[in-house]
Amino acid sequence: MVRVSVRDVELDYDLAGAGSSFVWGHGLSGNRAAEDEFGVLDWSRFAAPCQLLRYDARGHGTSGFTEEPSTYAWDELARDQLALLDALGIGDYIAGGASMGCGTALHAALLAPDRVKGLVLVLPPTAWETRQERVAIWDQVASMIEGSGIETFITAMGAMPKPDPIAGRPEWDAMFAANARRADPAHLAGALRGAGTADLPAREAIATITVPTLILAWTGDPGHPESTAEQLKSLLPHAELSVASTWDEFRTWTDRLNRFLTAQAQSGT
Repeated sequence: MVRVSVRDVELDYDLAGAGSSFVWGHGLSGNRAAEDEFGVLDWSRFAAPCQLLRYDARGHGTSGFTEEPSTYAWDELARDQLALLDALGIGDYIAGGASMGCGTALHAALLAPDRVKGLVLVLPPTAWETRQERVAIWDQVASMIEGSGIETFITAMGAMPKPDPIAGRPEWDAMFAANARRADPAHLAGALRGAGTADLPAREAIATITVPTLILAWTGDPGHPESTAEQLKSLLPHAELSVASTWDEFRTWTDRLNRFLTAQAQSGT
């Protein structure tokens, strides 16, 4: 493990490659190891000419845990990200992430507009008026883990409908279960409850972001609805959006990411 202490927590990270920096944040309850297994983006095919930084957010994977729920608000996770970059001597960068990582990237772009030169927003989550219903679900799930343990959580989540591109792919259920069993139950419950303090920035704030942006979304997922991705596309003046409804469309995402980052490198972003 390679760790650095930032703010009030230790973050575990990987840094590889050379060139302009691309910083990636995983989703809620995820981590780098889990993402390598799930392959939402296939990092084994990552070919963009840049330096890639991936890390486990606080309360996730092999990074440290904090008990206060407000430390998991996405603007706070963005401050963690910026502090990590300061510690590593990284200046400007392209910020990317999935779900929670998407929220982190957007907040980072507003906290440090002189540093964030581009955005990669994957699976934008519920936000704004629709956020509270999702918050209630995460609170219930956290209570389930605390009261009944991880196996009950795995069973409940496995019974939920799957997004269209991965429907009928039982290997995703198996990977989810394996990742959940590796987690510390108290840490997982704490991170889920902390998500209740999180939301995307206000629409009017997002509309001030003018950097090149790639948005990748899929259909059939109430936790990551097309409507959020479409609203982000309308708010961000230099955004492109791709929505996957099939497995084959979903499997184009790594190539889309590589093309986007290569184009930004060639343009000097």
